Amino acid sequence: MSSRLLFFVCSIALVCRMPAAVADKRPNIVFFLTDDQRNDTLGCAGHPIVKTPNVDELASNGVHFQNMFVQHSICWVSRATLMTGLTCRSFGSKVKPDTVTSQATEALCPDVMQAAGYRTGFFGKWHIKGPPGFKPEEHFDVFQGIGRNPYYKKQPDGSLRHETEVIGDRGVDFIKSQPKDKPFVLNLWFNAAHAEDGDKRPGIGHFPWTKATHPMYEDIKVPPPRLGAAAIFESQPQHLKDSINRERFFWRWDTPDKYQSNIRAYFRMITGIDNVVGRIRETLKEQGLDDNTIIVYSADNGYYMGDRGFAGKWSHYEQSLRVPLVIYDPRLPKNLRGRKNDHMVMNTDIPATIIDWAGVEVPATYQGQSLKPIVDGDTVTDWRTDFFCEHVVLAPTLTWEGVRDQRYVYARYYDQEPLSEFLHDLDSDPDQLKNFVADPAYAAVLVKMRERCDELVQKYGGPMIPMDQRPSTIYGVRKTPAKAQ
Repeated sequence: MSSRLLFFVCSIALVCRMPAAVADKRPNIVFFLTDDQRNDTLGCAGHPIVKTPNVDELASNGVHFQNMFVQHSICWVSRATLMTGLTCRSFGSKVKPDTVTSQATEALCPDVMQAAGYRTGFFGKWHIKGPPGFKPEEHFDVFQGIGRNPYYKKQPDGSLRHETEVIGDRGVDFIKSQPKDKPFVLNLWFNAAHAEDGDKRPGIGHFPWTKATHPMYEDIKVPPPRLGAAAIFESQPQHLKDSINRERFFWRWDTPDKYQSNIRAYFRMITGIDNVVGRIRETLKEQGLDDNTIIVYSADNGYYMGDRGFAGKWSHYEQSLRVPLVIYDPRLPKNLRGRKNDHMVMNTDIPATIIDWAGVEVPATYQGQSLKPIVDGDTVTDWRTDFFCEHVVLAPTLTWEGVRDQRYVYARYYDQEPLSEFLHDLDSDPDQLKNFVADPAYAAVLVKMRERCDELVQKYGGPMIPMDQRPSTIYGVRKTPAKAQ
C-alpha cells in the first residue's frame, strides 16, 4: 500500500470514529486568495483610500492577523505551498526548486480534505508547476482553472465578464449545488490584482477592473509612495537596481500620471474582489450555510507600489513578504470577535489550519502550524519566533535566502559575487532603510542570523546548486539590466 493511500485510509478511519453529531457539525470553509496584494491594502488595515467593506466586516467579527508572511514571494511557488504545506526548498528538487515533486503531492490539502469526507471545489488561478502528468482537476470534486490574458471573458450571450466576477459566479454555483449532508471547502483564487503584463497601457489596459467598480477613486489624487524617494532606490545594491523589480517600475509607476492611472485601477481590482466576497456571503446566507462556514482571506505575495523605486515582489523587503490574513469563524462567541492578532504567521500555516478544522490529523510532512487554537482564543505559548524565507527564481539578481525574527531581518543574495547581504533592525529602522551588515555594533547579531539561516537551509533541503549547473530556463536567469521601456 502506498504511503499516500495509507494516509487516506487512516484519515477516513479517524473521521469514521468521530461521533456522528460531531462529524455533521464540522465547518464549511471558503478560502479567498488574491494575487499581488500586500498587507496594508485593506480598509481594516487602515488604508485611507481602498474600499473593502466586506473584508472589513469579516475582520470586525473575526481575527485579523497583523503579521502574516509568505515564505517565497512569487505566484506559483506561494500557491504550491498552500497545497503542499511545504516551503519551496522542501517541495521542489535541486534542479527544479520551484516545481512540486511527485513525493510532495502525496498529501495535498484537497486530497486530505476529500479523504475526511469534504466536498472540494477550486475556481480561478492555479498556476502551480507540478510533476509530469500532474492534473489538478483530479484532486478536487469540482475544478475549473480560470486565468487572465485576457481578464474580460466572453460569455455565451456575447457580453464580456471580468475574471473576478466569473470566479464569483462559479463559487455561487458550487454553494447552491452543495449536498445538505456533507461539508465543503471552496477555493476561490483570483488573478486580480495582478497586472495584465502583456498590456502596458496605463489604467484599464494594465490593471483591468470590474464594471461594478467604475469609476471609483477617479476623483482622488493618491499620495505618492511613502518610500518612493529617489535616494532610497539609489541606496540599493546594483543587482537590485538591475532587477525585474526596477524594470517593471517603468511599466507602472515611473511618471505621476501613469502612477495615478495605475494605482486607481489597482485599487478598483481589489474592491472588485471585495464585491465577490460580499456576494459569496449573501449566497451562504440564502442557502442557510452562513452560520457554519469559516471564511479565510489572504494573498499569494506582497507588492511594491512604487516603494523603493520598485514594482512587483520577489525581493526580501517587508512590502514583498507581508500579506493580509483575515479569518472569520461565525461560531466564535462575541467576546472573541474583532481581534487583532500579532503572532508571526505564515502561508504554510493555512493548509494545516484547514485540515485541523476538518477534525483530522495534520500530515506529518506539513511544515506549518494550525491557526485554529489562535482563532479559538486559546492561550498559545509554543509558537515560532522566526521563519525561513527565500526566492529561488529570477537568478542571478533576485535569488536569495534569509531569516526574519521578531526584530531582525537577514537576507543573502547568494548568486552575487561578492555575496550581497542585508541585516535590518526593525526596532530602530522599521522601514528597512539601513543595512547594518558592516556596522561593528551588529557583528554578533550578524553572526547569529547567518548561523540561523544556515540551520534553516539545512532543515528545509540544503543549499542551492551552483548557478553554472542550473538550467537557465528553470531559474529565469536575467541577462540584461533593467531599463526604461
